[in-house]
Amino acid sequence: MSSKRSTCRYAFLAVLILAVAGSAFAGRDATSPTNNNSGKGKISTPTINCGGSSLLSGSTTQASLNVTVCAGASGLPAGFSLQWMTASDFAAYGWPGDSECLLGVCAPSFCKGSFSGNAAGYYYNIPANSCMTVTVGEELTEAGASTSCPGALACGTTYVFRGFGHATNSQQRSDFTANTSCTTAACGHDGGCTYTQGYWKTHSVDPAGNNTDKWPANVQANGLTLGAVSYTEAQLVSILNTSPSGGNGLVSLAHQLIAAKLNVENGADPAAVASAIAAADALISSRVVPPIGNGSLTNATTSALNQALTAYNEGGVGPGHCD
Repeated sequence: MSSKRSTCRYAFLAVLILAVAGSAFAGRDATSPTNNNSGKGKISTPTINCGGSSLLSGSTTQASLNVTVCAGASGLPAGFSLQWMTASDFAAYGWPGDSECLLGVCAPSFCKGSFSGNAAGYYYNIPANSCMTVTVGEELTEAGASTSCPGALACGTTYVFRGFGHATNSQQRSDFTANTSCTTAACGHDGGCTYTQGYWKTHSVDPAGNNTDKWPANVQANGLTLGAVSYTEAQLVSILNTSPSGGNGLVSLAHQLIAAKLNVENGADPAAVASAIAAADALISSRVVPPIGNGSLTNATTSALNQALTAYNEGGVGPGHCD
């Protein structure tokens, strides 16, 4: 008898918990972010478009997409979020019913990226009626940016995007933007091919990558120079594993320069990147890249070279990204 009472009591509690959860979920709008602060107005809904030029990339590549986010009358003082998935997954699954994919079944390629306007040292707080371009791909590691999908995008693939503006102390977060579809550059390569900095990071001497070390034998033995400073493979991997926090453009530039030099050592045609490599080395000079040293450059100083190197590594120019 005691066992039956316990079973009934647990069953009742389970039903009660499900009922409360169902009631909470029933009030959520599957097409827009949840807003429970009914006394506050909303952030103006931003707009998003494909293309533009970011600090990291000047254009679409085989492994990344640039998305331009434009704020409305309220601006985006606390930043914004983007969500995306492949067009084929969108056709099969649509957006998740709980908007964040915290509950239920979600598309295999569903991804989220957050761009905070409140993080120290960065700038995702877009003023009213102004725009900003961000790069969606594997280099979402700047201060204030985070993603559930840090890898490269697939070449020749259409992705569906949407976004919303973050809430502030006085305003609820915005509704979702309209959907926007963007397509990465077509697959294909010749004259050797290139890999992204993320590939080289995870196919190195670092056991965290859980892959065979694919770095060229010459680099494994002798390392590389960045500017006028020589680094071992282990030191280069530690640089690749360092987030460019606080807007230190030297770290982002080093990531792309390491990848470009590895691609050339690996047999990729260097014609499209030789001048950018030489200019990046000249700019870095004797600065020692974190975490090996404490060198620093502003994003404004490194942006153009970062774009040129990224375009080469991700197949936007040169022989093409390895499929």
